[in-house]
Amino acid sequence: MNKKTAWEKVEIARSPKRKTALDYIEKIFDEFIELHGDRNCKDDKAIVCGLAKIGNQNFTVIAEQKGRTTKENIERNFGMPNPESYRKAIRFMKQADKFNRPVITFIDTKGAYPGIEAEEKGQGEAIASSMLEMSKLKVPVIAIVIGEGSSGGALAIGIGNRVLMLENAIYSILSPEGYASILWKDSSRAKEAAEKMRLTAQDLYDLKVIDKIIKEPSGDEEESFFKVSNSLKREIKAIILEFKGWNKEDICENRYQKFRNIGEYKKLEESL
Repeated sequence: MNKKTAWEKVEIARSPKRKTALDYIEKIFDEFIELHGDRNCKDDKAIVCGLAKIGNQNFTVIAEQKGRTTKENIERNFGMPNPESYRKAIRFMKQADKFNRPVITFIDTKGAYPGIEAEEKGQGEAIASSMLEMSKLKVPVIAIVIGEGSSGGALAIGIGNRVLMLENAIYSILSPEGYASILWKDSSRAKEAAEKMRLTAQDLYDLKVIDKIIKEPSGDEEESFFKVSNSLKREIKAIILEFKGWNKEDICENRYQKFRNIGEYKKLEESL
C-alpha cells in the first residue's frame, strides 16, 4: 500500500464523511450529557461541552464539532468557534477542576472564526485565556486530534498532559492555504505547502508534539471507526490509570514540562 502524501491526509481530514467529535463521544463513553452556554452571551455550537462516564470514572468533555449537511454546518458555524465557545470551554474546565474530573478534548477545526463580530468580542483573548486555563488545571487532560486541527482554534483546547492524534488527522499553526498565501502570496500552492508544514501525525510524533498515533485501519468505514473508537477508549483508560495517585500539583507540572520540553527540542533541532 502506498504511503499517503501530506496533502492526501489534508483531504482525508477535511472529508465531510469523516467521523465527527459527537460520533466518537457516543461510541467511546458509556454516558454523555451535553451542557450549554458560557453564562455571559450565548451557546455557540461549534464547541460541544458536557459530562461523560466510562464505567465509574467521570469526565468533562470539550469537543469541536463540524456538521455534515449545509444546515448542520451553518448551525455549527462550520466547526469554527466564536469567543463564546472558548468561554464555554473555560467554564467547564474550571468546573472539572473543582469536581476533580479529568478533561478530554476532541480537536477538529479549520480555525477559530475570523469574522469581525468574533474579533469585536475578543477572539484572541478568548483563545489565550482557554490555553492559560488549561495550563493551570490540576486534573489530567487528554487532547485528541481527530480531523483537521488548524491555527489557534485548535491550539486553544490542545494543552494536554497527553496528546493523541489519529493517523489521518492533521495538526498545524494554520491551514496550508494560509501558509501558501503568506509565504508565496499564492493560496493555490497549498498542496506544496502541506508537504513543507510537517502537519501529519508522523511528523508531529517525530517532533514530540504528540504522544501517540492512533492507527486508522483501511477497509470498511464503520469497522475502522469501531476499531479507532476502541483504541481511543483503551488509551483514555490507560492514561487515567497512569495518573492515578498523582497529586494535583504534579499533574499540572507534568503538563508544563511536556510543552516546555517541546520548545527545548525545537531549539536543539534548529541549532543542528
